[in-house]
Amino acid sequence: MNVKTVLILLVLALATIFALVCVLLTRGRAPSTCQHQPPEQEDTDDGQSLVFADLTPEEMVQVVRYLQGSLGVQLVDASRARPSDNCIASVDVQVPAKAEVLRFLDGGGARPPREALAVLYFGNQPDPNVTEYVVGPLPTPAYHRDITVQKYGGKVPYHRRPVTGKEYVDINALIQQELRKAPHFLTACCESNGTDLAILTTAPRGFKSGDRATWFVLFHGMAGTGYYLSPVGLEVLVEHRDLHVSRWRLRQVFYNGQYFASMGDLEDVFVANLLEVVRIEKPQAEEVLGSMTPRHPPGSPGPLQYEPQGPRYSIRDNRVTFQGWSIAFGMNPNSGPRLFDIRFHGERIVYELSLQEALALYGSNCPGGMSTRYLDGSFGIGRFAYELVRGLDCPYTATYVDRHYLAESETPKTNQNSLCIFEHDAALPLRRHFSDSQSLYYGGLRKNTLVIRAVSTLINYDYIWDFMFHGSGAVEVRVHATGYISSSFLHGRGTDYGNRVGPHTLGTMHLHHIHYKVDLDVGGQLNSLETQDMEYELVKDPWSMQNTIERPYLRRERLEREDEAAFPLNTPMPRYLSFASPKPNKWGHPRSYRIQITSFAGEHLPASSPMERSLSWGRYQLAVTRRKEEEPTSTSIYNQNDPWTPTVAFADFIDNETITNEDLVAWISVGFLHVPHAEDVPNTVTVGNGVGFFLRPYNYFNED
Repeated sequence: MNVKTVLILLVLALATIFALVCVLLTRGRAPSTCQHQPPEQEDTDDGQSLVFADLTPEEMVQVVRYLQGSLGVQLVDASRARPSDNCIASVDVQVPAKAEVLRFLDGGGARPPREALAVLYFGNQPDPNVTEYVVGPLPTPAYHRDITVQKYGGKVPYHRRPVTGKEYVDINALIQQELRKAPHFLTACCESNGTDLAILTTAPRGFKSGDRATWFVLFHGMAGTGYYLSPVGLEVLVEHRDLHVSRWRLRQVFYNGQYFASMGDLEDVFVANLLEVVRIEKPQAEEVLGSMTPRHPPGSPGPLQYEPQGPRYSIRDNRVTFQGWSIAFGMNPNSGPRLFDIRFHGERIVYELSLQEALALYGSNCPGGMSTRYLDGSFGIGRFAYELVRGLDCPYTATYVDRHYLAESETPKTNQNSLCIFEHDAALPLRRHFSDSQSLYYGGLRKNTLVIRAVSTLINYDYIWDFMFHGSGAVEVRVHATGYISSSFLHGRGTDYGNRVGPHTLGTMHLHHIHYKVDLDVGGQLNSLETQDMEYELVKDPWSMQNTIERPYLRRERLEREDEAAFPLNTPMPRYLSFASPKPNKWGHPRSYRIQITSFAGEHLPASSPMERSLSWGRYQLAVTRRKEEEPTSTSIYNQNDPWTPTVAFADFIDNETITNEDLVAWISVGFLHVPHAEDVPNTVTVGNGVGFFLRPYNYFNED
């Protein structure tokens, strides 16, 4: 062995030892000098993203104090308010108008005043109604203005208000009072006196505007497990429209395919031996259907993600930066996650990306199931985004962020660690090539993605909301559904509406439809909508004129008006659809971002339905409209309890205005039909139950 070889081996050995020492010294999260550090991203925000920030608990408290002292009416804490009281239903940030924000962010203008949106229920006055106030400036409020008529075109009738927790408590008390009228029946059917039965609401609540009558489904309740899989066959219809709780009534009873006027009538029929009773024994804890208790000891630990030099992203206030990306994040207590001012390498791509609504529409041969059309925004998609479990909901190394809200209380609440941010190694090349032609070489790039995640639990279902930012400049939005299915009592031709998943349990078919708002600003505010797709043309071969060939060619089109840009659900849509800037790239093509949707949606509610207009956003897989400040959301929390006269009807947004070189918004629907099956017990799995869309650069750059 010559001296040169010895020296090379010695250098390699020293390098190996140095690398091992570096690894051992960098097991913590602090960066070290042993490995190359990526260049620090220039932080030019200087707190500007706070213009979008959710309210702090201190700001919420100041708004409540101001309203208590400035409205001249008695306000009762919503947690104990009766329908006949006045109360503060919620307080959230009022995001300033886009023009004001852009003057501040891009034009050096003044910071817009920070304001709150307060929703109040006025039940203690001659004309009960829901009123929305803008309160400001924060942190020390000095004014409020009623924006209800300006926002909705009129007052919001009181019957449209969402049901509060206190209202549910009073309804449950009424149901328990009524159940006591059928003691022999309850013992025979359910081994119960009624107090241990769980009660599940349905919605909407009637058949016409002004109704407030709700079917409630009863289940065997077991601590530590989901009751949703254990219906006992009993459902009750409660009339709770009156402002005085003492006047509420149980209007109808359903049991095992039959309807009765009251629990007393049901008891009389049972005692007379005229009722077919299906005896359902109360399940034992270890045998309950849908138990989450592990049946086997856990196996060996799986692989874990490791960040040798700590996270490569940075979080400051409500803004996260990562390898060229900059995103302002927040959480609407009603509609859920919302992102603003999404930039890549300093250029804004998206002004607003926000969840709007989640619909779950059921079928069944039981009244509760067949009438259910949950609009989860009225329950609180953001409010019910609870604490995430490290290592399962998100990686151990993720950064966990608290979210605060004020709803149905005068005191702010905190959902700790309810939003997580992490870098994800997809274990898939972002791009790669191995060449064995002419010369041998390999080139590749790891696919590492920044993920912003929250998980909302809406009664039985858990929705996992993901917003993912790729190194290629693409944005991926994805939702997975998991949690418990909802079920009905199996009777008659129940399997026309689902599958049997337990002794007396029908897993009821339903659809999940999710709606998003995407305010793209590609190369500036003014964009146009361009489509591209393929067709074949039959041409003669230029080199052999006696022969022909089917040649694919590209059909390009610029859509001029909103009606052209409204694509009905489950119908063919151009395969390439892009928001195009007037500015070209190096090769002369408009700098664009392409919208690519992945969805398996069920069928939209028929247009003949009296409540279809309240869900009219679901008509379209994609609709592109001109952005208007007076059209901030595609739906309203008031649509749930009055879908027959919707407070916001998305269909009205589409009025055939021109969409060429305008500030445009893409409204995107994704979803899937779910026919529950045996494998949905205990919980629906996320595998195959994910839908979403991509925003992908298309001639936006000159190269990758």
